[in-house]
Amino acid sequence: MPSISKKIFYLACMKQRIDQSTWERKEHYAFFSKFDEPIYGVTVPVDCTKAYQTAKEKGVSFFMYYLYRALQAFNAIENFRLRIYEGEVYLYDVTHASTTMLREDKTFGFTYIDYHPDEQVFLEGALSEIARVKANSGLELRDVEPNMVQCSALPWLDFTGLSHARSFSRIDSCPKISFGKLVDEAGAKRMNISIHVHHGLVDGYHIGLFVEKFQQLLDGVA
Repeated sequence: MPSISKKIFYLACMKQRIDQSTWERKEHYAFFSKFDEPIYGVTVPVDCTKAYQTAKEKGVSFFMYYLYRALQAFNAIENFRLRIYEGEVYLYDVTHASTTMLREDKTFGFTYIDYHPDEQVFLEGALSEIARVKANSGLELRDVEPNMVQCSALPWLDFTGLSHARSFSRIDSCPKISFGKLVDEAGAKRMNISIHVHHGLVDGYHIGLFVEKFQQLLDGVA
């Protein structure tokens, strides 16, 4: 478990309200927020050849290896730290992960994993949280700040598209990312990822920035 001193990073997490009157996205946000479905998504492949090799050399779970780098990429791009909360738009200092975790009985629970810039601290906290959820039952729902990225892994499926179950009775602005099956192709390893976002906060340009950054981190060049 991370020490109390290391947890100060999480406790210091803050959010800043966006002044929509001067916000460069005010018209975009106002336009897409009126939609019944402002959430859109794309599915793209990423090359995991180098990342998979490095994870195995380090003795680290490949899931943990790419999840950490996905959070690094999300946190590096401001638009992915924007959330709608109680009718206002906020920019969070940091975003964390809520992931589904499969248990032995094939049910799943939700884990809540803090991002930390120190990868070892992140791994310690993540493994502790995963062990806790696997030892319990039910969904493990919690009331948390919306500065989460909702993550899921579908290692059984090489999907080329994906949709999400959603409640239209509440505003949902958390980005969602799903990781597909690791596939061998001509000596390389490829994995499709699906990213869903609120169009009032995130455009295709920002998704492109994320995919570029995530690929660089997987390749160990960022």
